[in-house]
Amino acid sequence: MALVYRNDPYGGFNFEVILTGVSDDGTAVRGSFAEVSGLEAEVVAIEYRNGSEEMRHRKLPGLAKYKAVTLKRGVIGDLALWNWIRRGVTGDYGNLRTDGSIILKNEAGQEVMRWNLTRAWASKYTGPSFNAKNSEVALETLEIQIERLEIDGQTV
Repeated sequence: MALVYRNDPYGGFNFEVILTGVSDDGTAVRGSFAEVSGLEAEVVAIEYRNGSEEMRHRKLPGLAKYKAVTLKRGVIGDLALWNWIRRGVTGDYGNLRTDGSIILKNEAGQEVMRWNLTRAWASKYTGPSFNAKNSEVALETLEIQIERLEIDGQTV
């Protein structure tokens, strides 16, 4: 899919998450989430200095590093994400890793940009906090580790 460029920035409120092969029957989990964070790529700097050089460090590019992606959504009674992390907790690593996408949509609901996650696996699940004194939505949080982040096929 080609990127859709425009002068005005897109809103960060219209997006969809797809995680392939996460559900118990092997199909993709596709849905809306309240929040996605952690779409970060970094090349770690390595400091190096030769003894005969001036008093400064050289900075060399090191390994690529990707931050964990955090997904938050209201509890809807769907256990697919819980069962995904449970497979890791119980040692069922055979189908633990998967690929996925975060899709940004425009006001008409059409895809305009896509972040692809490679070899993702669930590393942390946090259930909702309950408080009888407020009227907030019960949110569940899932943290997933990724080995690569790409935007529309362009490696970051």
